Amino acid sequence: MKKEILFALLLGALLMTPPFLALHAQEQSAGSPDLVAALKAVPGCYGVETARTASGKQVIFAWFENKKALLAWYYSPAHQRLMSQFFPTAPPRTPLAAVEDDGRPILAVASLTMADKPPSNVTSLPISQIAIELYQPLPGGIALGGRFSPTTMKVPGLTDVPLPVPGK
Repeated sequence: MKKEILFALLLGALLMTPPFLALHAQEQSAGSPDLVAALKAVPGCYGVETARTASGKQVIFAWFENKKALLAWYYSPAHQRLMSQFFPTAPPRTPLAAVEDDGRPILAVASLTMADKPPSNVTSLPISQIAIELYQPLPGGIALGGRFSPTTMKVPGLTDVPLPVPGK
């Protein structure tokens, strides 16, 4: 159920990796959506970050205002097209069925590790690993001079301390 949403997020990270930059450019010229831009365009998406870990995983972080915003991404034309392209035989599912609709923000973290060829007939993506995970912020924490999550995301009890500008 979470797999579909975060898989699409992973595709954003995939399209930003060096082996796929040429493919990304071809898809852009063919009219395919820019996945990171498509995510950011969803009402209630606070922000998107991509990264590569030391172990070689491509990761995408997308913060959503709540379950409704995440579902808006799930049902977006860009996500639906990507799902049908890369997982054409996936059975239909009810997205986020086990996620409580409590209005709290959701962080979607998607990671994948590239491979030389697709692992099976399940997907045409050349990956050896894919993980899709959802998280919600806990109250508390401290941000000194900024934070990883978008500043528009409300975190109860977060202490946000600006750093003084040198020379001022």
